[in-house]
Parts: sequence; structure tokens; C-alpha cells
Amino acid sequence: MRVLLIWPEVPDTFWGFKSAVEFIDKRATQPPLGLLTVAALLPVQWEKRLVDMNVEVLEDEDLLWADYVLLSGMDIQRQSFEKVVVRCNRLGVPVVAGGSLCTAHHDEIDGVDHFVLNEAEITLPGFLEDLERGDPQPVYSTDQFPDLAATPIPLWHLLDMDKYVSMDVQYSRGCPYDCEFCSITTLFGRRVRTKDTEQFLCELESLRLAGWRGSVFVVDDNFIGNKSKLRQEFLPALVQWSESRGRPFEFYTEVSIDLADDDRLVELMVRAGFRMVFVGIETPDEESLRECNKVQNRGRDLLESVRSLQRSGLEVTAGFIVGFDHDQPNIFDRQIRFIQQSGIVTAMVGLLNVPVGTRLYRRMKDEKRLLNTTSGNNVDTSLNFVPKMSAKALVQGYRRIQQTIYSPQAYFERIVTFLSEHRLLPFSPQKFSWPDLRAFLRAVWKLGILDKGRRYFWKLLLLVGKRFPKKLPQAVTLAIQGFHLRRVANAL
Repeated sequence: MRVLLIWPEVPDTFWGFKSAVEFIDKRATQPPLGLLTVAALLPVQWEKRLVDMNVEVLEDEDLLWADYVLLSGMDIQRQSFEKVVVRCNRLGVPVVAGGSLCTAHHDEIDGVDHFVLNEAEITLPGFLEDLERGDPQPVYSTDQFPDLAATPIPLWHLLDMDKYVSMDVQYSRGCPYDCEFCSITTLFGRRVRTKDTEQFLCELESLRLAGWRGSVFVVDDNFIGNKSKLRQEFLPALVQWSESRGRPFEFYTEVSIDLADDDRLVELMVRAGFRMVFVGIETPDEESLRECNKVQNRGRDLLESVRSLQRSGLEVTAGFIVGFDHDQPNIFDRQIRFIQQSGIVTAMVGLLNVPVGTRLYRRMKDEKRLLNTTSGNNVDTSLNFVPKMSAKALVQGYRRIQQTIYSPQAYFERIVTFLSEHRLLPFSPQKFSWPDLRAFLRAVWKLGILDKGRRYFWKLLLLVGKRFPKKLPQAVTLAIQGFHLRRVANAL
């Protein structure tokens, strides 16, 4: 059996960083971890190939080689996903599809022969058994959540690692919180399931032996969902593993803001090699936090929580939302002020969207405020519900936030604020490679000569070089990322 696994194209959006990865001769930020894991669940004797359409072109010859195409994707990839299905149908290649897009919307998607929904550790074996008997069914789904001990090591050899900025691994699924707008608990439940510590370390070792060094994204939606296990078992083992191998990886992940309440947990994460965390701040407005059930953010000094994490050595990136029912006209200025004061350089501000299956979806449906299906891109100014604030005022205010915080002056000021707070760790890499020099020279050309905001770029380099010269590489990296983010903001 010959199987072609396909990851559809992600449009040029906030997290794609397409304009930034070109500075370092990469094609995409991350590989399709889900498909690499599914590949490892398939029979060993099957021939397997992977085409990630974000790093290479999908040719008809690739499709015709395959007995089956295995296709996955997220909401934001829907347009590319559906085009692949049409091509497969035209060429007569059967399609098996899964992932979060299909799990939420399979009844809206035409042309797929077999849907394998939810978590593949449970649903894929049923499909494979029926396929072997010659009687595969149209849909395989489950309301059960698998033990992650059944999750195999991804097939790294299917990748051309040189095309990516980072590799992905997963430690846990599920989140103990129940934010009204979030689809994570719908997909993965509120009980946090983790891999065994030894299982995860074996996965890291396989990645190391495959030749990878550098950035690794732990893709968990809330890495600290089971704090006691992290503190007592997992992180001490990861610290030992990392130190004994010369710190081959720098990790980043997603956490809830209450990480800032646990000094011991933060210390262990930093020692283990974590350098960046994404936090759902959402809003500085207490009533809006109550509305969306963001209990972990309420009743705290959010600015101080962010600064505490930065002082520990973690870079904080964060998500923000406007469009809550309790948002007042001043919310746009409040969001801008918070983001600038916090030094959160990479701030993803989105319009509230209503994903299928969430508590927010059910509420909006009951209130007859739903308009259509979310695009999966919450920075594209589309609304799939009727907001309490005027839609025109909401979109205009949203655009103003983006174009303010990603203006050259505000963005570079935020870098300085961050670097002033952030602790440079003694074991941070200090070597300067040829690719680093090449990226710096490209930054000088594009940001320091061609860009309209070039005077802020040079002001940043001079200021950082004078006040904290060891952080100059960080400043250049953030400036390069800002080149992409400014393009996204200006396109709104």
C-alpha cells in the first residue's frame, strides 16, 4: 500500500511568519506533527510519503503515485484542503481525511471517501481493520479520549528538517479550564492526559538522533495543565536529560497565566530549556474575563504576572481578543496601553470568533446571533456572530489596535521594554554562525535601508548595543519578526 500524507497550505497569516522565515532561508515555521504521528500509526510495511504544501509544491505525479491520500488540516487551511480534494477526485485517488477541520465540519465537506475523526489513536485502527477486510466505512468517530501511551514516536525521516524553523513535540492533551470561546476542551476534554516521562524523553532523543538542534515547540494547549506531575517528575527528568546532552533544544509552549504564581515551576521550566511561552491574556477588562469564564486571569495584576515571567528568563507572547459583549468603546485604547506597558512584543490581537462546538457557539445559537462558520483566522476582520458593539466600530477599533502596536515606533519601543525586563540566561547560546550573519545583513538591508521605519531600527540597535549589548541578537530577531507582523497588520 502506498500512502501520501498531505498538509495543506496555510495562508499568509499572523503565525505563519512567511516574511520573516525568508531571512534565515527557511520555508515554514513548523512541520505537521499530527500527520507525522498518524504515519507512525500506519502499518510498517506500507510505503509513506509526506508533502507539506507550505514547503513544497504538490504535483499530480505525487497524487498518482498513491493508493490513498491521507489529508489533514485546520479551519484556516480549508480553502487549500478543498482544492486538494478536488484534485484527488479528478485523478481518481481516494481520500481519507481527519484533523480538527474535519472533526468540526465533516458534514460540510464533499469529495472525501473516508473521514477518520477525533483522536487517531482510537479511530484510525478501526478504519485500518475495515480497509484490510475490504469494507471501509464513510465515517469513523468517537467520544472517547485515548491514553497517550498509545501515541507513537513521529516519523521524522519523512521530513526535510532543513526547511523548518522549529520542530514539534507533544506532552499532553486537554486543558483544566473551560473558557467559553475555546474549542480545545471540545476536541481534547478537560482532563489533562500526559505521556509518560520516559516516553516523552525517548521522543526527544529520537529527534536529537535525527539530527535536529535548536527550537522545539511543545504544542500542548496548556503545558502546565498538570502542575504537580511537572514539578515532581517530568521537569526534573527533562532538566537532567537536557543538561546531560549539552542542551540541544530550546523549548517554547503555551501556558495559562497562573504559571506566574509558581516560582518553582518557572525555575524548572527555565532550567529544562524553555525560553518562550504563549499566554492567553485576552483582555484587561475584568467584566469581559468574567463573561468568557477566564477564571485563571481574574482578580490578578496581569501586568505584574507578565513581568514576573519575563524576569525569570521567559519571553512572553500572548493572545488578546476584542468583541466581548462587555467591551466598552475604550477597550481599544486599554488593549494598546496594556500591550505597550507589558513589553509583550508578539501580541496576537484577534476579533472574537465563535468556533463550532464551544459553549460560546451554543450561547450565540440560542441568542440567534450566529452568522456563519469561522474562517479560523481571527486576524482577518471577519465576524461570524452579531456583536453587542456596532460591527463597524468593532472592526475599526480592531484595525486601529493592530496598526498602532505594529507601527515601527510602537513595536521597537516594545522590544526595548521587553529587553529591559527580560533576564538573559547564563546558558543562552552565544555563538554567531554564518546563517546568523546572513540574516543580520538581510535585516540591515530590508529594515535598515529599504524600510520606511528604518530610523527606528537603527535607534533600536544603538540603544540595545549601548544598554545591553549581549541582547543584540534578540533585538535583531524580534525586529525581523516585526517585519512580517507589520505586513499582516497593514493588510487589514
